[in-house]
Amino acid sequence: MFDGVEADGWTDGAAYDAGMGRWSRAVAETFLVWLNRRPGLTWLDIGCGTGALTGAVLDRTRPERVLAIDPSSAFLAHARARLADPRILFQAGEMEEIPAPDAAFDAVVSGLALNFLDRPRFAMPELRRVAKPGGVVAAYVWDYGGRMEPLRKFWEAAAELETDSFDFDETRRFADCDPEHLSDLFEGAGFDSVETKAIDLPLAFDDFEACWRAVATGCGPAPSYAATLDDSTRDALKRAYRQAICPHGGTVRATARAWAVRAVT
Repeated sequence: MFDGVEADGWTDGAAYDAGMGRWSRAVAETFLVWLNRRPGLTWLDIGCGTGALTGAVLDRTRPERVLAIDPSSAFLAHARARLADPRILFQAGEMEEIPAPDAAFDAVVSGLALNFLDRPRFAMPELRRVAKPGGVVAAYVWDYGGRMEPLRKFWEAAAELETDSFDFDETRRFADCDPEHLSDLFEGAGFDSVETKAIDLPLAFDDFEACWRAVATGCGPAPSYAATLDDSTRDALKRAYRQAICPHGGTVRATARAWAVRAVT
């Protein structure tokens, strides 16, 4: 099952969309261009969250239907309110036990969720099971330890404080979010024609305060960690993060990279 639905703060869909969620839609759209699926297909979005990828599938691929599942009831409620369309069914569920019959979907996708599984390799047979023969199975995750710069620099700043950030730190928890490990995960599950791709988003914030709000407030591992700190420690973290990502002030520019993987069943 997903690791830390409550601990990571996945309990407020609006807060997520106001922070990290602002980048989820852009990644989803580039991902779908890469998949290049024809209209009229059946889709499964696993770990749909607040519906960024689901909405992009609806707008860009004109699907016959979409089943979108997530373990967070709060995120599902937010997604339902935002995406009221008869072609979409939002349903509670886990990636290791997908509530769908065999060979039900032309496209099985997951955005920014695979790394939150306790044991991703145990979910792979389920992805194969629900995909039609010749269908596509694909996913993408943030490059936490590399060019997902706003998060990487945040955790580097947290490490400087020598506080207890280990349980939250995404660069340590999700060290396997790279093309080599993604390829191994899919190939190990017996998928054919496995390919990976870097998806880079240029980010610009008017000032450091806007960057801080996007990364350190709302919900998710970084805001959850910041919320555990007392005021003085949080202020020290903010100063260290400012120095790491915006040492000279002014506009903050960074790159948010995701790694995508796709395969054919």
